[in-house]
Amino acid sequence: MRRPLALRLNAALATLAVAAATGVVMSMPEASAAVAGNATGYATQNGGTTGGAGGETVRATTGTAIHAALCGRASSSTPITIEVEGTINHGNTTKVSGDSCNTAAGVIELKQISNVTIVGVGSGAVFDQLGIHIRQSSNIIIQNVTVKNVKKSGSPTSNGGDAIGMESDVRNVWVDHTTLEASGGESEGYDGLFDMKDNTQYVTLSYSTLRNSGRGGLVGSSETELSNGYITYHHNLYENIDSRAPLLRGGIAHIYNNYYVKLNESGINSRAGARAKVDNNYFKDSKDVLGTFYTDAAGYWQVSGNTFDNVTWSAPGSENNPAGPDPKSNTTVSIPYAYTLDNASCVPAIVGATAGAGKGLKVSDGSCSPTTPSPTPTPDPTDPTPDPTDPTPDPTQPSGTNLSLGAGADGSSKASGSSYGNVRDGDMSTFWSPAGSTGSVSVKWGTATSIAKINVREASGSTGSIGSWRVINGDTGAVLTSGSGAGVITVPKTSLKKITFEITGSTGTPKVAEFETYAG
Repeated sequence: MRRPLALRLNAALATLAVAAATGVVMSMPEASAAVAGNATGYATQNGGTTGGAGGETVRATTGTAIHAALCGRASSSTPITIEVEGTINHGNTTKVSGDSCNTAAGVIELKQISNVTIVGVGSGAVFDQLGIHIRQSSNIIIQNVTVKNVKKSGSPTSNGGDAIGMESDVRNVWVDHTTLEASGGESEGYDGLFDMKDNTQYVTLSYSTLRNSGRGGLVGSSETELSNGYITYHHNLYENIDSRAPLLRGGIAHIYNNYYVKLNESGINSRAGARAKVDNNYFKDSKDVLGTFYTDAAGYWQVSGNTFDNVTWSAPGSENNPAGPDPKSNTTVSIPYAYTLDNASCVPAIVGATAGAGKGLKVSDGSCSPTTPSPTPTPDPTDPTPDPTDPTPDPTQPSGTNLSLGAGADGSSKASGSSYGNVRDGDMSTFWSPAGSTGSVSVKWGTATSIAKINVREASGSTGSIGSWRVINGDTGAVLTSGSGAGVITVPKTSLKKITFEITGSTGTPKVAEFETYAG
């Protein structure tokens, strides 16, 4: 239920008072020229990543002003774009309280919120010794900012020493055209530049520069913390990094068109069952750029089109399994989204022209030439104070009739308390779950039915659990398509009596609430 008008007005007045005291400038919703382009990679999956599109635009020149903008929203999910200019540091970043935020001093805290864009504008945005922490949040965009010299020890400290850190049930984050840098390694007080742990999924890091750090970034905090994945890294510059470029523990990563210069100890470290698709990257003046390092918990990789320029490789050992000197694939990874590869030979030039903050948000046109994407329009919202409990329509929901309603269903062994029929009853509170981490469920009809799209909807509390999958023609056994992550899936238009969704990999316990089918 919406808050009474008087309460909403009082909240708005209070926010304006904080804004006046902290230097935040409020503006009406408008098409913003600051945010250019659309999310790419795995951030496009699981419903997509749009950040604050559709909400108001606010200008902030202090960390306190950023917090005030978050706290001044009608709810924790009200869309907002925060344009940042100037230097954000400990001296101007204090805690702000409110019903729509959970902030803290000494760190930009994006906690228990959604639908937010933070973008650097004007003369630039620099987060100096101050990290950005994303926790229990979703649909976040961070674009065109510099984050530097964030420490976990010494003084001042922020965000556990991570430039950008994500943890605890984070979904759909796009970090684009950022510069993340340190001035040394752990002994100098620094940790990772771009870290993800504790069930963080559907993240893309694109057109960014990571430099001068002992640790580039990790996915998963230990060999048993394997709930993270579906991460894309593309068109980034990794320069003068000792290790973790990135470190992967479990999950799937797509790593393409990155330029690696001076990886001093190791680079892409795939461990503990992780699978990395490594395409058309350029590695230069580096050591052990791909493999499983510092553990006997093996990881895997699929490689193609990479260039290795003055790369050295160590000898294999019990806790050292370099992929080179002649890297070969030892797994296959299916990518569910469209992308265009630049040739590895031009990666140094195109990444040099596009990666990092202050590059005009330029991207590759897919043919090794930089171009500036059109700004993403931000439509005016129809309700300036939307009800946080109102359902948000799925922008990718197929049109037409859900043909699963009233059909039959079967599948492989099911977990206790679940039923095959629950996936075609139109009720999101019921579900089918396999007895283990893999299994299949089918929808079937008495006569041949034409299918072109399906929508796999996960039950509440299990979103992101489904990993790799196949869609199978139940009549013939032919695989119609494959990929990873739940959501809308397009298949070749096929007339059949039975269609099967087979989960071949998962994190946690997968639960399919609805297996919807559509003619088009």
